[in-house]
Amino acid sequence: MQETKIKMPHSLVMEDRRSLSITGVSDVDSFDESTIIVFTDLGELTVRGSDLHIRNLNTEAGEVSLEGKISSLSYADNAVKETGFFSRVFR
Repeated sequence: MQETKIKMPHSLVMEDRRSLSITGVSDVDSFDESTIIVFTDLGELTVRGSDLHIRNLNTEAGEVSLEGKISSLSYADNAVKETGFFSRVFR
């Protein structure tokens, strides 16, 4: 039996580049004071800035709230990137 994945609605709400609320989050990959990486159905979202802190995390509801000085938001596709020796040789 194949498991069907239910997609959550995805949205971003930023206030004054100091507060960010994200919905549709399936997991948090990593975080520190300068970078937070979260997984969404639309791709990997990287939030960069300074003094970043996760204020609220609820992966069951797919919600993350963070605060700090936000300087950039960027998405990467869900595709796994090949970084091995042979993937560089056979481009």
